[in-house]
This record gives sequence, structure tokens and C-alpha cells, in this order.
Amino acid sequence: MSAEDLERYETEIELQLYKEYRDVLPMFAYVVETERRFYLANDVKMVPHSEGGRVYFELELRDAWVWDMYRPARFVTNVKVVTFKDVNVEELAGKEL
Repeated sequence: MSAEDLERYETEIELQLYKEYRDVLPMFAYVVETERRFYLANDVKMVPHSEGGRVYFELELRDAWVWDMYRPARFVTNVKVVTFKDVNVEELAGKEL
């Protein structure tokens, strides 16, 4: 497989992932962005912790979808994330709870 073939393959996978994201977005109430992943979820719990002068965040997501083009199953029931980096949680407009 040439570098050009690999690039075309990855571009096609990214396009398919974007289309899936666009289709599933209305099913979720929150968008969660960490330094490593992008999630859609229906329940988000975030607990900040401080130890030794450093702050980290513990996240628990339920009923989630993960933006990851190499993951075979992107829908997950529970996700736990611990990070020392920034976390962005946004509630999606228009979602009836």
C-alpha cells in the first residue's frame, strides 16, 4: 500500500466518522472534549480533585459515543476518564430531557 493509498483510506474513514457523528448527535445531551478524546454523552459527572498542588479531573460518562476512527464500537455504556488537562463539557441546545 502506497502512502497515497493510505492517505485516501484515512480520509475516507474520517469522512465516514463525521457522517456518523452528524447522524448520532441529536441522540445526546452533552459534548465532552478532553486532550485525548471527543465524546457525546447523555450523563456527565465531573469531579475536580487537588493533590499536592495539582488539579485533576475525574469524569464519568454514561450512554456515550466516542470519536475514534480506529475503534470498532463507538457506542459505550460507561466511560471513566482521569486527566490533568483541560476538560470542556457543553450541554447541547434543543435536547429534550
